[in-house]
Amino acid sequence: MRRSIEGMNTQPTPQAAAEATATQTLPGGDDERVVGFGVMGLPFTSGHYLAFRDFPATSFSPAYLSVWHRTPDGVWTFYATTPGAQSCSRYFSSATEVDPVVCEITATWTTPWTLTIAIPGVLRWQVDIAATAATRALTAVGTRLPAWMWTNRIALAVLGRTVGPVLGAGSIRLTGTASNGQKFRIGPKRVWLVADSAATVRGADLGPTGPLPRQARLADFRLPQRGICVVGQGLFDPFDASRHQDADRLSLT
Repeated sequence: MRRSIEGMNTQPTPQAAAEATATQTLPGGDDERVVGFGVMGLPFTSGHYLAFRDFPATSFSPAYLSVWHRTPDGVWTFYATTPGAQSCSRYFSSATEVDPVVCEITATWTTPWTLTIAIPGVLRWQVDIAATAATRALTAVGTRLPAWMWTNRIALAVLGRTVGPVLGAGSIRLTGTASNGQKFRIGPKRVWLVADSAATVRGADLGPTGPLPRQARLADFRLPQRGICVVGQGLFDPFDASRHQDADRLSLT
């Protein structure tokens, strides 16, 4: 037991774990694949919702950063440093009538536990991250699971049903169908919680964080009801124009 506790206490900081993904090898297979760090999602009591992705390696695009923003009336905008078909909009663009936005996004670690994300003229977002007994335990498990479990839909379905209640984040699904029709498998190998956050969108303060009255979702992908940060991988069906929504719409800031 003592060895197990010591192992959990020596887990890397969010900054160190995120930066290490830059040299991580993509999982094998024919699926479309990503690895990286993300704020899986963060709700605000005002009804706004933010999410962030930093994928230094993908099988279908150059490295990219992406910010997801949902307004209180449920309208999503997907910002990214790459075009829609080479970013998260590839899988989720049909969830909104707003075209994907290609723009500059910066992500700066001001401490090993604090990340500042910015879109010039649009967003300023600070995320303070913390480890808890629950996140340390999930990370200890996640970093020891065999590789096959991160691609197995049944195993991921069971894990997803566990993660949500353990973290008090509502319903979490790690496998299912994305908005544009591709099936997904998400593997969160390291996990932390958002301890505090402050954000403005076009100068308007989003206010305090807190769960939405109704949990946000994008098809089968369910956005957590509290802030969760992860390092992990994602697998998606290869794009098939006969079955999947095209994400080639484009807007520029």
